Amino acid sequence: MTEQNTQLTTWRRPRLAVDFWSIGALLIAALVLMPIIAVIWLAFFPTENIWPHLIATTLPRYLGNSGILMVSVGVLSACVGTGAAWLVAMYRFPGVRWLQWALLLPLAIPAYVGAYALVDFLDYSGPVQAALRATFGWTSSRDYWFPEIRSRTSAVIVLSASLFPYVYLLARAAFREQSGCSYEVAHALGAGPFARFWRVGLPLARPAIAAGAAIVMMETINDFGVVEYFAVQTLTTGIFSVWLEMGNAGGAAQIAVVILALILGLVALEKTSRRNSRFYSLSRQQRPVEPAALAGWQGWLATALCVFPFLVGFVLPAAVILSYAVQSGAAWVDPGLIRALMHTLVVGGAAAVLTVLLALFMVYGVRLAGRGLPRTLLPLTTIGYAAPGAVLGVGILIPMAAADNAFADLVQGWTGFDPGLLMTGSSFAIVFAYVVRFFAIAQGATDAAMGRVTPSLPMAARSLGRSAGGTLRAVYMPLMRGSVGTALLLVFVDCVKELPATLLLRPFNYDTLATRVHEKASLENLGDASPAAILVIGVGLLAVILLARTNR
Repeated sequence: MTEQNTQLTTWRRPRLAVDFWSIGALLIAALVLMPIIAVIWLAFFPTENIWPHLIATTLPRYLGNSGILMVSVGVLSACVGTGAAWLVAMYRFPGVRWLQWALLLPLAIPAYVGAYALVDFLDYSGPVQAALRATFGWTSSRDYWFPEIRSRTSAVIVLSASLFPYVYLLARAAFREQSGCSYEVAHALGAGPFARFWRVGLPLARPAIAAGAAIVMMETINDFGVVEYFAVQTLTTGIFSVWLEMGNAGGAAQIAVVILALILGLVALEKTSRRNSRFYSLSRQQRPVEPAALAGWQGWLATALCVFPFLVGFVLPAAVILSYAVQSGAAWVDPGLIRALMHTLVVGGAAAVLTVLLALFMVYGVRLAGRGLPRTLLPLTTIGYAAPGAVLGVGILIPMAAADNAFADLVQGWTGFDPGLLMTGSSFAIVFAYVVRFFAIAQGATDAAMGRVTPSLPMAARSLGRSAGGTLRAVYMPLMRGSVGTALLLVFVDCVKELPATLLLRPFNYDTLATRVHEKASLENLGDASPAAILVIGVGLLAVILLARTNR
């Protein structure tokens, strides 16, 4: 009887461990999905239903502007990113070796910083129009015509210049992975350079280009700083207007659900467009494409075509902001900037560490559990990255504020002491929003890293008596150290740049670098905004350098 009990206990131990990791994974998935569920609930059961009013008044304008921006930015970014990727991957021309990495640098510039720089450069008081007036003797704006800078067209240009590297990065990788034999056959059949691009390169790279364009359109609908600065009324600005100006949380949630529907439709369309696209290599030893040399004017034309988006997306905004930063010596020691920097480091660092730890726990728990429900929920937790920050702000702040007030009332009723708002009155809500928003980045990095660990190593550790947690610490973590560090850096950089969620969830008088840049630049005070913008750009450059090193 004793031997039977011992065998039963030994057999049950792994099951209890699996249950622990499985339950933990389910709880993490519930936390990540909670804001999305809250938004849907608030939209369908609002306190005051203004849906008919929105449909009759502002919603068509919000939806129209958002749709035009998404399509325009997506198409322009796809054209610029794909064209630059094709030139860099297929040809040798002057400067190609540094341009292939320079074209990634616009990712370091937040789109709202690019908007402030463009307006300062091209506005009536900027250097371009001032030079025109001085050259031709014009005295006022009535003497000449100049395009309206604060417009939807400018928003499209700024967003495209900031986001095209997403398409460029994926398209360049797709072109480089293609077989050189395909192009040699096409050339032998009489296809010229454009025909080889249109009939061979583009169809083979279409899945990667579609994925990049989908990311660009998601980031476009998430944007708040650019469209708010250019006075373009989109669904995201509608959330801020309906909630903060009209005081209607249910209406804001209803607009947020429209954004979610657009995002899910966009993801479904992108997956459907790639569903029937299958391309296979028929050779075991695939020969890569050999870049062709472009000489003379053709080479310099290719250089100019690649340099132009780099100038617009990185050099122009960086130069404008840097010139203000150099002139604003006192702004660097402003106590407000120091506080914003400390707040950014605290919330960004805490969110990065917490996000990676939760992702690591969940991915490992799902692998251990091997059950249907955790595996089903794992892909769903990536929806937070697709959901705009304003949507998450609605789904987090309203339920969290209600819970905060209920807890404060309960404590005050029992003890007579008012603890205040513990979650929404602190940076807790911001950290939670960052975790939900960027969980997909950490999850993808840890899942890929765990997949590269040969199964025999953890099996050997378990056979030697290591627990599940001990195996994670002793086997997986040493082998995953680089991927975990990369995930920490990428999540931290995205937290530093995030604007909409931070604006909605920050406590009173709680600035981060992103919100400080937004507030100062909105008041046309680029001098005070420039130091914070330079710090944000510097953090972004770290991520771009890491991205360039991992994509050599």
